[in-house]
Amino acid sequence: MIADQILYEDNHLLALNKLPGQIVQGDKTGDTPLPELVKAYLKERDHKPGNVFCGVVHRLDRPVSGVVLLAKTDKALSRMTKMIAARDFEKTYWAVVYNAPPEPAAELEDWLLKNERQNRSYVVDSTRSGAKLARLAYREVAVSNGGYHLLEVALHTGRHHQIRCQLAHMGCPIRGDLKYGAPRSNPDGSISLHARRIVFEHPVSHQQVDIVAPNQFISTIFNI
Repeated sequence: MIADQILYEDNHLLALNKLPGQIVQGDKTGDTPLPELVKAYLKERDHKPGNVFCGVVHRLDRPVSGVVLLAKTDKALSRMTKMIAARDFEKTYWAVVYNAPPEPAAELEDWLLKNERQNRSYVVDSTRSGAKLARLAYREVAVSNGGYHLLEVALHTGRHHQIRCQLAHMGCPIRGDLKYGAPRSNPDGSISLHARRIVFEHPVSHQQVDIVAPNQFISTIFNI
């Protein structure tokens, strides 16, 4: 399965098209996270006798699909972590939502507060203790025959459940996202949020890397 999910690989980095339900970081379910699956795959494929390094550059929520970047060396992980902290890492998402957005394209700026017990974020007043500024830009890309709307989202900050929370607050909950107001779940337990593209400067070669993750389900719905 891992081999079929690889979108990009060199000596320093590996990008996968994550499936809904796969976890990037271990949780209470005890399911094997992607980095461990990748380690096992690389160890067998490359006949490595020792330990295999696989560091997580960025994460996606379990029900979300799309491109996830992993580092194959400690040096690459360190440099990519600094790059993300400096926001020199472009992330674009596709979100299938139930309602038409108020405007065809706009920027959203909200203050979010994470509720640890509920594992959910809320839009709150900027003066609320613990609130963090969240910014994104969206544009409507297509409308399906079933009345769904496809939004392309450029993420400018990396807050907990940011896209899910901000789009729901705008009145456009993501398809299948019961936690943020969707009327029903998707049959496979996923939500229709897909990490479509990442663009960054390679930490070693310094060449621009542009990785796009296909999503056949979304492409079929919107005929794109």
